[in-house]
Amino acid sequence: MSCDQTQTETPIPFLFDGNEKAGLTIALAHGAGAPMDSPFMNEMAGALAAGGLRVARFEFPYMAKRRVDGKKRGPDRAAVLLPFLGEVVRQLGGPENLILGGKSMGGRMASMVADDLGVAGLVCLGYPFHPPGKPENLRTEHLASLGTPALICHGTRDPFGKPDEIAGYDLSKTIGLHWVEDGEHDFKPRKSSGRTQSQNIIEAAGAISDFARKLN
Repeated sequence: MSCDQTQTETPIPFLFDGNEKAGLTIALAHGAGAPMDSPFMNEMAGALAAGGLRVARFEFPYMAKRRVDGKKRGPDRAAVLLPFLGEVVRQLGGPENLILGGKSMGGRMASMVADDLGVAGLVCLGYPFHPPGKPENLRTEHLASLGTPALICHGTRDPFGKPDEIAGYDLSKTIGLHWVEDGEHDFKPRKSSGRTQSQNIIEAAGAISDFARKLN
């Protein structure tokens, strides 16, 4: 897992929310298939900004290309994604006052470089512990030794990892879990739960804000 920074003169087109004078900025990557301004990302960014964080959203190169030509393409390989996260941190002014994270794949990539980059914290929104229906294909090895303070917000009905499965994983003591009640991978609950996706997003954002305050 390398995060060697390949510096570029090309500015990353960040999408900012919240007070630019906030003590901490949370840099949020998107998931594998949806852009930085998807409905989920828009609502989460708004809720985090309301909680006092500055939010910087960005897109990996493959998603930025889609925005230009409209063609859907699969995610870049880790050899591209991980160094790009180093460039994100550099362009945002360094790691000291930065929480790095993202939705699903974006959060997973962030977790793979958080220690090397020296960011203040890590946030994962629906961590893909394993592919749906393939609990034997775990993506958790590096999480056992993670040193960066981290918070994973994860739905109790998320097919990428159920609570009883996650309870048996070897996770670092630096990792906290916020359970999104009745939430799917995008935090959407069943109507029968009496909850809404917006309610779950707001509660997750509140947990992240509390996490951020403890880092200061």
